[in-house]
Amino acid sequence: MVERAPRLEGKVAIITGAGSSGEGIGNGRAAAILMAREGAKVLLVDQVEDRARETLQIIESEGGEASTFQGDMTKLDDCEGMAQAAIDRYGRVDILDNNVGISQRGTVVEVSEADWDRVMNVNLKTMVLAAKAVIPRMMQTGGGSIINISSIAGMRAHMSTPYTASKAGVIGLTISMAADHAQDNIRVNAIAPGLVYTPMVAPRMDDDLRQYRRNSAPMQVEGTGWDVGYAALYLASDEARWVTGIVLPVDAGLCAVHPGTYTPMGQQTRY
Repeated sequence: MVERAPRLEGKVAIITGAGSSGEGIGNGRAAAILMAREGAKVLLVDQVEDRARETLQIIESEGGEASTFQGDMTKLDDCEGMAQAAIDRYGRVDILDNNVGISQRGTVVEVSEADWDRVMNVNLKTMVLAAKAVIPRMMQTGGGSIINISSIAGMRAHMSTPYTASKAGVIGLTISMAADHAQDNIRVNAIAPGLVYTPMVAPRMDDDLRQYRRNSAPMQVEGTGWDVGYAALYLASDEARWVTGIVLPVDAGLCAVHPGTYTPMGQQTRY
């Protein structure tokens, strides 16, 4: 059997939203652990440094290399500091995985102006500012890969107009950035997670709701941050060297069906 080299050997990754707190595992934490396992040196960025340090402890316990950076990604100065920290500590930046995001329910009538602005700032502006800081550094060392975490909510109504609008914005941002920076050898892709079980949603879940969410998609299997993390790992790797400008649903097939024409397998009446 031929032993393969780690998929990200020699690469440096910045993961924003790399901490998570609560039941389950967050998309950013999962991606950080997986990328470290595949040889990347990882800068773990979070507004709450203790959460990033928890991720750091996991990576270091497995023999990986990482460090933390505390910053507010809605502020350009913090994003510039993050990018420079990666250069100072590791000499380059090859991967940016944008995971920062919050949820907010409501229609345009119900949502306050302040809440609307907060969702747009956290879910969309953070990705703009992080990329603004990182792309010039990537260009200096030959390019890289940027992964923006969107949501299937960005492609269909989701009972949360601010969240849906922000995640649709992430998709538009990704497509535009992919075209803008292809000549710089920078690939830009988005992941659209489905109904994954993460610390962000866990406080709102009970067993019945979790089962309902499982049954909503054809595979009828609950997704986790690991599923999103593995998708990010692929898009970060050279295996995806010819992939840019895509939106990759990670959703157990949910986007492939429509509630008006589909009921979960096992409950269908076959004619």
